[in-house]
Amino acid sequence: MAARGLLWKLLAINIIVIGFVIALVWLAIDYLAAGYFMTLMEKYKISPESSHQMFVDSVHRYLIWASLAALVLAAALSFLLTRRVLAPLSHMIHITKKFAAGDYFDRVKIQSRDEFGQLATAFNLMAENLCTIEQLRKRMLTDVAHELRTPLTNILGYLEALMDGLVSASRDTFELLHEETMRLVRLVEDILRLAKADAARVTLLKMQTDLGDLIMSVLETFRPQFMANDIAVDVDFSNHLETIFVDAEKMIQVVSNLLQNALQYTAQKGRLRIFAEKGPGTIKVVFANTGTELSETDLPFIFERFYRGEKSRSRESGGAGIGLAIVKELIEAHNGSVGAGTSQGQTRVWFSLPV
Repeated sequence: MAARGLLWKLLAINIIVIGFVIALVWLAIDYLAAGYFMTLMEKYKISPESSHQMFVDSVHRYLIWASLAALVLAAALSFLLTRRVLAPLSHMIHITKKFAAGDYFDRVKIQSRDEFGQLATAFNLMAENLCTIEQLRKRMLTDVAHELRTPLTNILGYLEALMDGLVSASRDTFELLHEETMRLVRLVEDILRLAKADAARVTLLKMQTDLGDLIMSVLETFRPQFMANDIAVDVDFSNHLETIFVDAEKMIQVVSNLLQNALQYTAQKGRLRIFAEKGPGTIKVVFANTGTELSETDLPFIFERFYRGEKSRSRESGGAGIGLAIVKELIEAHNGSVGAGTSQGQTRVWFSLPV
């Protein structure tokens, strides 16, 4: 309906312009051409009265027919051409209504490279992002339900067994119930931290921070755990790290999550190496740990929420799969980027920040 309204408005504008040009031509004939005709008649001593009127009537008659033909042709061409130009807009309105109904899979056909083509391209990009967000939302709900169901089912099973007298109310039973309850608590806390990471873009409290000192400070809190698992930790910044403008609290959470990730997926007697690389306008910090390499199919997804590879990221050792998702959200809130790769038996997880 909106496209039709715009079509008729554009058509009316064209007709008004044509009508204005015809009126100007009409007045020009009446006041200029007719006057010029009278001057010629007087110059050559010809009686102008009857000839003048005949001239004006003839010109008016041909002008009326020419104007009618021009109006009809202009209206037809304007209608067809304008409708062709506005076709992507009509399609866009149709797809927008589908979006409002929850269908994010239709796309606008790009038929030109003009402003409408650019609008269609931007619209399709928006549609892709909406579709991705909707899929992530549905998958997140499914994953949260799945993560909650397992400990809840275990707790319910033990409680029913206790009520039916099938299991004794021993210390071991209560320890199992406590362990499952703590899994629920950790999951809820992870989801809360992820929600806070999502909102970090508007809650950052940036200040000048020595990134090297920050990493070393967090690492000291993890050293007993690395030592308990006989994991050697090497740090090599080589003066690449410098004072940068970041939210120190958020960066502590980033480094903590990356160290926790390395601790979980580095085998005993393995090695973790933390080093920095300087790029044009950026600083990159890499956490490289030995152990089972992630597969090529896992790498693109390790920063997604609730993602775990089947082997190395099990529910027992891998948590809920939220830690790296929080890292991604917090680093991108600082206009940085994250990535991962594997090389020579090592898994490398890195983040880069602008300096």
